[in-house]
Amino acid sequence: MKKIIAGLLLMILNFTFAQKLEFQTLLKDKISIRAIQIWNGKVWYAGTDSKFGYVSLKDSADKKQLILCDIKLQFRTLGFDGERFYAIGIESPAYFFEIDKNTLDFKNTYVDTHPKAFYDAIKFDDKSRGIAISDPDEHHFVKFKYFNFRPTKGIYRLPNYFDGEAHFAASNSNIAMKGDWVWIATGGSKARIFKFNWKDLMDWKKIDTPFIQGTSTQGIYSIDFYDEKFGIAVGGDYTKQSENVDNIATTNDGGETWQIQASGKNGGYKTCVKIRPKSKGKDIIAVGDQNIEFSSDYGKTWTKISDEKGLYVCEWVDKNTLVFAGKNRIVKVIMKD
Repeated sequence: MKKIIAGLLLMILNFTFAQKLEFQTLLKDKISIRAIQIWNGKVWYAGTDSKFGYVSLKDSADKKQLILCDIKLQFRTLGFDGERFYAIGIESPAYFFEIDKNTLDFKNTYVDTHPKAFYDAIKFDDKSRGIAISDPDEHHFVKFKYFNFRPTKGIYRLPNYFDGEAHFAASNSNIAMKGDWVWIATGGSKARIFKFNWKDLMDWKKIDTPFIQGTSTQGIYSIDFYDEKFGIAVGGDYTKQSENVDNIATTNDGGETWQIQASGKNGGYKTCVKIRPKSKGKDIIAVGDQNIEFSSDYGKTWTKISDEKGLYVCEWVDKNTLVFAGKNRIVKVIMKD
């Protein structure tokens, strides 16, 4: 009887919560989008077939799309500083593009021709310091590209990767930044967190996690930090998306240690996680190919709030508004408490 009552309560909770979500389609197109940014009242995106563009959050008729290259590149990265957007083609040769935020003039600024180049994410902090990360090469050395920052010679003391350890280009969110701290997540044979401070690139910390790991498809796909202490990591195995063991973890000490949450009690594989603004880390959204989940207790428990499929990336516009993107669409969601 207790199990029946608990199940009914969970069904009621899911139904009640689902009633508080309002979905609005902003963009439909033949495109796969795994990188978005919110700026100037618009959702900016980069995706397949060399497409880059925006759609207004208030008026979906206000939109523009550019083709950045005659070659059909796949963009899974997008970042911006005070003046420009930056997008990188994922595979070798990896084309780097800069787009003026005001005029939308664009140019190819660099091409990485290393055969192992594979750019998974790009991230900028509020001081316009940016970093893009590629998977490691055949010697287990990773490549970083810095923006608006000139590293010291200590840049050559980067951590070595284990055989089979890399990053996932699932949602442009395996890099997180707060203050002067940067965290980078890995997956594959190892699921680790690399942590460094912009002020001291000689001091890289390599942190093991209890996250699922061991095969090329397992590990951390996305991380987010609310402040310099509290953060969350999500992921799993994209070939076994219903599996939900050891695929969510949180930290309360700036990423030094990680604790598994909701193992066996969540909706499975996730590609992107974002902490709700002004929630002090308490409220968290996570999306995967099969569903959207919400936690209101720092990631300890999760409720499936939507069965929407084919969404890979999310971003908070404000504490009550979200944007999701993925296969052929961008949607805005209003969350009413």
